[in-house]
Amino acid sequence: MIYLKKHILLGKVYGNEREVGEGIKLSNVKREELFITTKLCYPNVTYDMVIEGVKTSLKKLGTNYIDLVLIHEPYSTTQEMYSALEYLVSQGIVKNIGVSNFNKNQIDKLLASCKILPYCNQIENHLFYQRRKYVEYLQDKGIKVVAWSPLCADISKINCEETVLQIANFHSKSPAQIALKFLLQRKIYIIPKTKNVNRMRENLNLYDFELSKLEMEKLYSLDKNKSLFGWYE
Repeated sequence: MIYLKKHILLGKVYGNEREVGEGIKLSNVKREELFITTKLCYPNVTYDMVIEGVKTSLKKLGTNYIDLVLIHEPYSTTQEMYSALEYLVSQGIVKNIGVSNFNKNQIDKLLASCKILPYCNQIENHLFYQRRKYVEYLQDKGIKVVAWSPLCADISKINCEETVLQIANFHSKSPAQIALKFLLQRKIYIIPKTKNVNRMRENLNLYDFELSKLEMEKLYSLDKNKSLFGWYE
């Protein structure tokens, strides 16, 4: 039996830390059953600001530790910010640290100075922007890859792909489930976003089937090697 913690993704830029903290208090879920991730972004870009920013997050959440803190995007002070996060790990306030939207050069620069290996790099990754070499590079380094926008931010793009539809029909699954399973079989973690309860259930129902090697190759062929957003490149 696989025990999965309930992952909650937060971020200062999302403005949802206090509300989630209140929700946790009202729930009957034990803290150890949760995996809470939050992100640091501007203006928390100096050593002292990172320390203060994480402490503020802790107060809003009403907890005494955070499971994972990410630097939301690369900054000129990334090394300084990361050093502050390493200090917080030593204090037990933060359990794991990582980054988001870092390219290979930025990762290499961080690895040259950091003491703690980044737990993960959260990047855009989906059927149409697979970044295979970069994903393999990160995984070889021991850095987990987490895909944001794993459903391309618009499910209609996936629903229009005949290859995806054929594979979905064969497995009696939805196109979204095929797109997510494709990432999981590449050992990429996923954070699909939805407000629809039925789709939430659907997104969790991914472990009773496997994509064949041929099916994976067909899905690999859909890669357009281009970001759907581009704001971070």
